[in-house]
Amino acid sequence: MTLFPDAIDAMMGQSIIGRAQARGLVTITAHQIREYTTNKQMQVDDYPYGGGRGAVMQADPLYRCWDHICQEAGERVHTIYLSPCGRVFDQQVAKELKAAYERLILVCGHYEGVDQRFIDECVDEEISMGDFVLTGGEIPAMALADCLCRMVPGVLPEESCYTDESHWDGLLEYPQYSRPEEWHGRKVPEVLLSGHHGKVDDWRKKESYKRTMTRRPDLFARFDEASLTTKHDRKVLAEAKAEWAAEQESPAAE
Repeated sequence: MTLFPDAIDAMMGQSIIGRAQARGLVTITAHQIREYTTNKQMQVDDYPYGGGRGAVMQADPLYRCWDHICQEAGERVHTIYLSPCGRVFDQQVAKELKAAYERLILVCGHYEGVDQRFIDECVDEEISMGDFVLTGGEIPAMALADCLCRMVPGVLPEESCYTDESHWDGLLEYPQYSRPEEWHGRKVPEVLLSGHHGKVDDWRKKESYKRTMTRRPDLFARFDEASLTTKHDRKVLAEAKAEWAAEQESPAAE
């Protein structure tokens, strides 16, 4: 639900998500809220009660749009309002939504916000992209949709395309390299050229641990080490911690 459907269609019709839609794996429909107004001006906003700057999106056009979508779906669709007041979106929230719902309505606010009465009556939850404010909900809605759609079977070539990435298991992804082997004097780590899959896997795990410890210690503090069920995995983690500690003490780390 948006005031700028062309922006949604232009972005979500490209690349991986665009191809997924063309193949019928996912469907993203941008509904123009102005089409559900009852006045010739197609007005969707008005001054806020109590005074203040800006305008507030009115409840009635939003409700009419929302009701039309639910009637088309034949059910009350789980509805998310993209708002800086909501719970912060992350990969775990994405997994929860993907597992729980086949359909979602994403409400893109604008101006100074949305009439609270529409939120109280129609919105099931509010979700935020972080502790900052944008001019509208379109960018957050597209980010959420992209994140969920790429987990739909068939959208990416393999499940590992998203399970091996940052945040899936609470860690940051390891560094990636491509050709040539040397660029501007910087070489690809030798282990990645070895052809030894076991050593490559261990290196990637260790680099993932070390990168998370360095860049997101808050994430690493929440990492469940009990999830490592094999002696080898626990050894790799211990080696990563030792290497990370040594790197912090080296002159290059200062």
